[in-house]
Amino acid sequence: MSSSKHVMSSKHSYLDRLIIYASWASVCVAMLLLLLKLYAWFMTGSMGVLAALVDSLLDLVASLINMFAVRYALVPADDEHRFGHGKAEALAGLGQATFIASSALFLIVFTIERIVHPELIESVDVGSTVIAISMALTLCLVAFQKHVVKKTGSVAIRADSLHYSADLVSNAGILLGLILYYWGWLYSDPVIALLIGFYILKCAFDVGNDSVQLLLDHGLSEEEQSKIMAIACSRADVIEVHDLRTRQSGRTKFIQMHLVMDGEMTLTDAHILSDAVEQDLISAFEDVDVLIHQDPHTELS
Repeated sequence: MSSSKHVMSSKHSYLDRLIIYASWASVCVAMLLLLLKLYAWFMTGSMGVLAALVDSLLDLVASLINMFAVRYALVPADDEHRFGHGKAEALAGLGQATFIASSALFLIVFTIERIVHPELIESVDVGSTVIAISMALTLCLVAFQKHVVKKTGSVAIRADSLHYSADLVSNAGILLGLILYYWGWLYSDPVIALLIGFYILKCAFDVGNDSVQLLLDHGLSEEEQSKIMAIACSRADVIEVHDLRTRQSGRTKFIQMHLVMDGEMTLTDAHILSDAVEQDLISAFEDVDVLIHQDPHTELS
């Protein structure tokens, strides 16, 4: 048993390191992209590049908040926080949503002004090259983040990955705007920047909504709940499962349920059965906290 616990502890430690590496990677990429886009904006004066610059600035702030929140969320449960500190991830996601929405509103207002008073763009080739490099770096970061989310289920990293995925779409739009401008459509740059602003606003809403649902203890997905029920009912001595309640805090899933078993079963046997179901659930999910209540089954004559 001690060997099994050691293996589980090592696995959790590895997953924790993955989450921390992903948060650091996000900060480093955001800082590099900010410097690249700042140079491109000085060279071009493009509204699309300014849109990307503002987005990267907010990405850096959001990633820094995310990094500290992730480290706090990984702190083990203590006497004052018996369920751990996982909800810090949801708070970080809510903070990210606020920053992202603010940048989108700023971009929309500034872009409308540029549409009314258009200006020429210089060094389109420089701007296009920087945006292409930014897309390549962002694509690598998103691929790594998705790998970490698949392994850990981290809510904060998922939120970070979502808005960097939005950046990919944004940068593609900016690149298209610069190409169309080069071909002679003078309004392509600010118009595409405006569309990107609304898209970023929509992404901010999605991130914020997911974070709020976690803070409100929204249940696990129907697919996960069905999987939990199937695992619990797979034991032959389990007659029925009811009052299933689930929620998630950070990457820890909390599961509570009632197991109905033979009323003639001894307390020791009932306890062994509950432990077996608990171990089945622990094996099926990366990080789970299970609480089982035992109900006796009595047939009315």
